[in-house]
Amino acid sequence: MAILPIRTFGDPVLRMRTAPIADIDDGVRKLVSDMIETMYDAPGVGLAATQVGVSRRICVFDANDGNGAQVLINGEIVETSGELAYDEGCLSVPGFYWEITRPEFARARGLNLDGEEVEYSGEGLMGRVLQHELDHLDGTLLLERLEPGIRKRALRDLRNQALGLLDLGE
Repeated sequence: MAILPIRTFGDPVLRMRTAPIADIDDGVRKLVSDMIETMYDAPGVGLAATQVGVSRRICVFDANDGNGAQVLINGEIVETSGELAYDEGCLSVPGFYWEITRPEFARARGLNLDGEEVEYSGEGLMGRVLQHELDHLDGTLLLERLEPGIRKRALRDLRNQALGLLDLGE
């Protein structure tokens, strides 16, 4: 197992729509294992393959529901309902959190490491994690979920941070 470098805002791979997995082989299993280790080391509650520079439709997550790390291959959201505004962050935009409104409930379907169909669903953290990670696999960053004025300020803050003009410790 290895801890992989997490790609951050500005890396083009984060904007790419991922390719589905045709064959779950040892390479995919190793990638998933490394992604889980990387997610916990970060620490985070989810990680998409694009965040480690791999444009494949794989994500891992641990929604703190007692089930530990889960994997979703070729996942897609099949149902959402309700609405919930919540401060959300991202390992690819470290140190920043914004209030983002998403459906409160989400159901996603895909495959596990054995190639069997699995379904995950939930409200609160589980619903948010599923939507956030599958957004990554569609090339969508949480910045695109922000209201236009807030997004403009967020992009300015990210630019200023990159230029060394913003100290997140303030």
